[in-house]
Amino acid sequence: MPLYDCMLLLKPHVRKESVMELISRVGKHVYRRNGVLTDLKSFGTVQLGYGIKKLDGRYYQGQMMQMTMMTPPSFNNELHYLNKEDRLLRWILVKHRDVKFGRDFLNEDDGDTRMLRSSMYDVDSEEDEEDSDDHEDE
Repeated sequence: MPLYDCMLLLKPHVRKESVMELISRVGKHVYRRNGVLTDLKSFGTVQLGYGIKKLDGRYYQGQMMQMTMMTPPSFNNELHYLNKEDRLLRWILVKHRDVKFGRDFLNEDDGDTRMLRSSMYDVDSEEDEEDSDDHEDE
């Protein structure tokens, strides 16, 4: 299952209990589709670059939330109910590209194992050897 980020921009006056109810509703929908909610972040109140006009006024601030989840690709079509949500100003679902997990990540063999085996101390020790050779010639 691919990894998605669902960014939610809520109205600034929405109470925390109401936000949690919306998040739990989306989370339950993810679990019903055999998905997993992997991360939840709140960015607090953010200033918007322009006002977003809704039926009850124009908003220049909003509460930003990010939900990271693993769901089937058809899940995007099932979030249409968020369009009718009065508490939301905007929402977007973004798919992570080329992300590997578990055994796929561990077995990845792209030929660049040099970075995994070396450290910054290995590089410094090579330079120190070169420097010590210069001093021996003097």
